[in-house]
Amino acid sequence: MAEYAGFSRRALLGGTAAGVAVGATGGALARAAAVPAQSRPTPLGAARAEFHGPHQAGILQPQQARVQLAAFDLAPDAGRDGLRGLLRLWSQTAARLALGEPVGAHENQVALDAGPCSLTVTVALGSSAFDKAGLAAHRPAQLAPLPAFPQDAIDRARSDGDLFVQIGADDALVAWHALRVLQRQAAGTAAVRWQAAGFSRTPGATAQPRTGRNLMGQLDGTNNPRPGEADFAARVFATGPDWLAGGSYLVFRRIRMLLDDWEQLSTDRQERFVGRRKSDGAPLSGGTETTPVDLARRNPDGTLAVPADAHIRLAAPASNGGAAMLRRGFSYADGVLPDGSPDAGLLFLAFQADPAHGFVPVQRSLSRGDGLTRFLRHEASGLYAVLPGVPAGSGYLGQALLES
Repeated sequence: MAEYAGFSRRALLGGTAAGVAVGATGGALARAAAVPAQSRPTPLGAARAEFHGPHQAGILQPQQARVQLAAFDLAPDAGRDGLRGLLRLWSQTAARLALGEPVGAHENQVALDAGPCSLTVTVALGSSAFDKAGLAAHRPAQLAPLPAFPQDAIDRARSDGDLFVQIGADDALVAWHALRVLQRQAAGTAAVRWQAAGFSRTPGATAQPRTGRNLMGQLDGTNNPRPGEADFAARVFATGPDWLAGGSYLVFRRIRMLLDDWEQLSTDRQERFVGRRKSDGAPLSGGTETTPVDLARRNPDGTLAVPADAHIRLAAPASNGGAAMLRRGFSYADGVLPDGSPDAGLLFLAFQADPAHGFVPVQRSLSRGDGLTRFLRHEASGLYAVLPGVPAGSGYLGQALLES
């Protein structure tokens, strides 16, 4: 990739992120995620995602190469006023960061010579925030705690939180800089509860846009719901309560992959656990990557072409009453565990209109019979209400809630 030494972040502005592709490397759970990310303008650092709009950035935009995730807990005395002040400040900051501009008193010059790099900041509220901010009467029923699933090994210290932030960018330093600024601005009002960093395929790393691969080596992200489909908005965006119209619900799961065990399997066995060919992502029922899966098809010997315990069978909307989610997951790799095995896997992120009709039924189905689950460990979890976007010209994230 070419370097752009000598250019300021402001000087590199020159284009907007092209297209509306999502979830190119969503990971190994729930409905397969997304179409290949569409090409972006060059230079890469100049690509820009619009902050203002009916929905927050970071949901519909092409998936970036890097992500920083963090959850914050409000200070005991923050209250509604503290939350309002923080979200107002974060809104102003996110808008400036999306333009590649310095952010004032908390600017540390870490990314001063970079462009915006498709940066997006997405903010959501956890259930506990409503109690701490005196807003319990406004908490949506959809934020009821997720049920426990049989394979869960959840570390609560790396889960939940009053506020959740997703920061995506095509440059790791730009993403880290944005998170550091938000952390400093939150001082005294909210403190970091947990933090995670992930990665996806860098735009331009392949000769043409392609679906990315997860750390199991599988093409990951073929059948995500797509903007333009008749039921897309109904599956992804919340319609109520009124203050959340245009927002969404986000399920986060940190899913460690047991790669040492997985990599001992033959390619054929791996494909049967997933239900797709590893080489090109085509379903075992035949066709190409984008061919609809034929769950009824049988092999010449009478066995199911897509095995009964294959991930794509159990995660299919047809197997779960039509349940589907918009997924933008990222891989992570955090060194090795004490036993020498990789601490690596998937930062699962799924946007949906209602978790009770999205993540929950799919995960229940997977926990009952998905052969892939023996190679996965769910180690952290969170459920959040993603705030609606901010109209151009005025306003801030969460205004309809906090001024109700």
